[in-house]
Amino acid sequence: MSLQLERGRSLKALNTFAVEARAAYFTEAHDDQAVIEAIYEARRLDVPLWILGGGSNLVLTGDVDALVLRMASRGVRVLEDDGQRVVIEAEAGEPWHPFVLRSLELGLAGLENLSLIPGTVGAAPIQNVGAYGVEIKDVFAGLTALDCQTGNLVEFDPAACEFGYRDSLFKRQAGRYVILRVRFVLRRAAVLSLEYGPLQQWLQQHDIHSPTPMDVSRAVCSIRSEKLPDPRVLGNAGSFFKNPLIPQSTADALLAQYPSLVAFPQPDGQVKLAAGWLIERAGWKGYRERDVGVHSLQALVLVNYGQATGQQILHLAEKIQADILERFGVRLEIEPNVV
Repeated sequence: MSLQLERGRSLKALNTFAVEARAAYFTEAHDDQAVIEAIYEARRLDVPLWILGGGSNLVLTGDVDALVLRMASRGVRVLEDDGQRVVIEAEAGEPWHPFVLRSLELGLAGLENLSLIPGTVGAAPIQNVGAYGVEIKDVFAGLTALDCQTGNLVEFDPAACEFGYRDSLFKRQAGRYVILRVRFVLRRAAVLSLEYGPLQQWLQQHDIHSPTPMDVSRAVCSIRSEKLPDPRVLGNAGSFFKNPLIPQSTADALLAQYPSLVAFPQPDGQVKLAAGWLIERAGWKGYRERDVGVHSLQALVLVNYGQATGQQILHLAEKIQADILERFGVRLEIEPNVV
């Protein structure tokens, strides 16, 4: 076996909340063969196999009694290029934001709105990550995964991934598949998504009237940097709650009571509410108890001021959920994976 197995490895530096937790066993995979070996080693040790990407979308509430496999494979390649439509593939361990910048440097549009999102390429389809009007499913071409039950390689097209709002087949069947590489359909002729208000404001403030994909990326990076704390400075997992989807009738009742409520009608007739508005309106923005709190500039973000545990973070999240339900009759769903 070529795997380098560690016992009791600290995961504090490998999760953006900077929560202390230890893995019963830990190893890294730089290629497909290492993933296969890890599956068999987990079976031999009689522990679950648990996949770790960039650690940016999880809350560790205790030690992980599993073989933690960190995806460390690298590589980006162009598979198809007809002069306009380009299919680009990246290994699962590629850091997401550098991959986005690489695509822009190649003159390819489509990922610019997803700039500065932490994490890895392999983790992005699991949550169907999205920002500023664009989701992974909008630029997704397919992916290759390893089925942990059969040991077979499986190819997934967009329909097979069953993408939803911050959701996918891979999230619902956690532990079944290990994503090895992901493919995206990008364009040389940009069709920009500029509907998001702060994005338009940033471009106007910088006197950019015919933005390029790189301009949009710079705008997104600037907006995110202003609103979201850098996890290298202040532990966090980005947006902690999903924007809730509610029936139109419920939204109408809330808007009658709260005219400033931020709400977005959806194609299916539901209405998406801004969870950050609900949390801020309820007075949680800037709240702190011991080393866990709600960020002072963005109510959607829970933060670790130093020594918070995952249990403390989860406890605060549950208090916020209960308060929002009582005040507005709306259930907030946690976005990160709780382990």
